[in-house]
Amino acid sequence: MYFLLLFFGLLAGVSTVLFGFGGGFVVVPVLYSVLIARYGVDSQMGQAAMHIAVATSTCVMIFGAGLSSWRHHQAGTVPWGQLRPLLGFIAVGAIPGAVTAMALSGSWVRWVFVVYLGLTILDSLFRSGFTQEASTVMRPLSRASSAGAGVLVGAIAALLGVGGSVITVPLMRRRGASMTAATAAANPLSLPMAVMGSLSYAMLAWNADSLGPWHVGYIDLRACLVLVLGSCLGIRLASRWIGKIPDRIHAQAYIVLLGVVFLLMLLI
Repeated sequence: MYFLLLFFGLLAGVSTVLFGFGGGFVVVPVLYSVLIARYGVDSQMGQAAMHIAVATSTCVMIFGAGLSSWRHHQAGTVPWGQLRPLLGFIAVGAIPGAVTAMALSGSWVRWVFVVYLGLTILDSLFRSGFTQEASTVMRPLSRASSAGAGVLVGAIAALLGVGGSVITVPLMRRRGASMTAATAAANPLSLPMAVMGSLSYAMLAWNADSLGPWHVGYIDLRACLVLVLGSCLGIRLASRWIGKIPDRIHAQAYIVLLGVVFLLMLLI
């Protein structure tokens, strides 16, 4: 189990650096599948599998998004001026997102994950702006738009255990950002959500004590540590490709990867 998680943690690190996913699109389906296979869908762990996967993914994101943000900062690809107005609002949005996830059954969270992913793929394919070549200047958001977008990003990302990439990358692409800048921005934007979401999953999951001594709320600490180790290795390997992928190919690869995760979540 843990060697499998280490490998997919490495893939999560690569996706975090190159696509801003925060690792959630890899970690959530993999950890969910591992828990179901190990304990069975009707067991206590099986019933809580989706909540554990989402909560653990959110915790892993603290480390993955933090290290990836530092790598992008060193490469000079993070548009900090565009991000600062969003950070506080994302942290606020993460709290109701985590609370909503815990109020829903694991099956509902899974299907919300699948539906939202499908809508994101369709939006990226059929609404103009995502796959086009980026302009040279990214248009800034107004304060009202920053507040609305920030709270929405935080809520959805914490609800599904994914980074802000699924909202922020399409948003910034349509405002003229290159894929390098858009994916670089997704990582620091995932950090406040990951911190607040993890605290919420740990503190508010009062009825998850019976999951075992290695769980803090719904967060599986052993799986988290292995995934973080793999993620750090993946980030180290992928950092050499920052800014080197052609923009259109980068955008198309982003959509393809979303499609792969969508199919996996339908099949498991």
